[in-house]
Amino acid sequence: MAGKTYRQAINEAILQEMRRDSTVILLGEDVAGGTGAGGEGDAWGGPMGVTRGLVSEFGVGRVLDTPISEAAYMGAAIGAAASGLRPIADLMFIDFAGVCFDQIVNQAAKYRYMYGGQDKIPLTIRTMMGAGLGISSQHSQSLYPIFSYFAGLKVVVPSGPYDAKGLLISAIRDDDPVIFCEHKALYEMVEDVPDEPYTIPFGEANFIRSGGDVTIVAMSSMVHVATKAATELARQGIECEILDPRTSSPLDTESILESVEETGRLVIIDESGPRFGMASEVAAVVAEEGFALLKAPIIKVTPPFVPIPAAPNLEQLYIPDVAQLIVAVNKVMES
Repeated sequence: MAGKTYRQAINEAILQEMRRDSTVILLGEDVAGGTGAGGEGDAWGGPMGVTRGLVSEFGVGRVLDTPISEAAYMGAAIGAAASGLRPIADLMFIDFAGVCFDQIVNQAAKYRYMYGGQDKIPLTIRTMMGAGLGISSQHSQSLYPIFSYFAGLKVVVPSGPYDAKGLLISAIRDDDPVIFCEHKALYEMVEDVPDEPYTIPFGEANFIRSGGDVTIVAMSSMVHVATKAATELARQGIECEILDPRTSSPLDTESILESVEETGRLVIIDESGPRFGMASEVAAVVAEEGFALLKAPIIKVTPPFVPIPAAPNLEQLYIPDVAQLIVAVNKVMES
């Protein structure tokens, strides 16, 4: 086991699965771009360098650069999956999903159901989400809850390198389409990650921290905001339990309700929007199935209902932070 970045863990998962299974292919914009060009013997591997090194081992027959047409290559990936391959389609930014929405939610998500389970779509769609890099509203949204709406899609939101590798290997081996959402602000994060392949089951939450006063549900980069806030709150005598669902579909509602039963209080922090997002869904589940467990009203900590600003000072105000979460926890403790 060695310390690896989020980026390295994802790259290693793809590399090991491509070595293990010759039906695994990678396609997308700029995943192999620049190969053979002067000055570089290998492609950069996308805008964040996540797939760097793969084309040099597997060649352009399995690492395919596509035209700048998400609709075209997502349709091709779905066809490849229906024909016996296990494609990993690189959707550069989750914001671009609107260009290939029909392919994902009307074709991939429904294909297995419409064919009565006689065929499958083992497709993994890797994509980046999240604010913090100053690249404006069209490249910074956390749209994963949109895909969680559609039956037939599995949605994975890893919060660190260890989870990223294990969940991505599970996604590649899964026989259903999986939306794998990587937060771009986490690529440099380092954790101990096993060298050998391993899997993490979908639908099983990770208890990050135990505590008896308040349950905090957080996903992706917000897990780290929650951890920092919980450390500060512990100095005030408030012990928080932090739960990372890891996947929004399937969602581990059992673990969430189990935690709320212990604490009686719930705060949800999430980078997706305040309306119809992940925080709203978790709040609804607990209100419907565990209302009697609550000692205080549920509180959501989310961005404001506005487009994401590009100006760095405004963008930082947009992203939920430690101070906001501490205020929310103190408020729920007063009830």
